[in-house]
Amino acid sequence: MANGTVKHLTSATFGAEVLEAPGPVLVDFWASWCGPCRMLGPVIDEIAGQTDASVCKIDVDAEGALAAQYGVMSIPTVLVFRGGKETARFVGVQPKETLLGAL
Repeated sequence: MANGTVKHLTSATFGAEVLEAPGPVLVDFWASWCGPCRMLGPVIDEIAGQTDASVCKIDVDAEGALAAQYGVMSIPTVLVFRGGKETARFVGVQPKETLLGAL
């Protein structure tokens, strides 16, 4: 059953919500001024409503150190984590099916 909620993370909440999560986690690195990020936003919201996985967003302007830690050079970048490890990475706007498939 999908939870339908997108969590907005900070460096303070990242560990508990992503690295220690029991299931898969999709993390969208984005910024409010980024046009492609705004295009991907509704897709991320739809995914949250269609999966049991945790769906999170990180604002790279507010959390630049976190973005740098994960090598996010361009946005949007979507990472998928399982068991605290990155298992997939997508740069740029992706179809919903591609992202769901990685979960």
